[in-house]
Amino acid sequence: MARNEIRPIIKLKSTAGTGYTYVTRKNRRNDPDRMMMRKYDPRVRRHVDFREER
Repeated sequence: MARNEIRPIIKLKSTAGTGYTYVTRKNRRNDPDRMMMRKYDPRVRRHVDFREER
């Protein structure tokens, strides 16, 4: 049960406004704030920032 508390499943939503999302896990101890990653958005065909959605 501790696994779900330490590494929750999160959604990363595109900042390009396309609504495209990635689903991943994050470590709450290392990243307590909202996560931001640069990933590929196939709807705009380029890499954009993806922010954690709650």
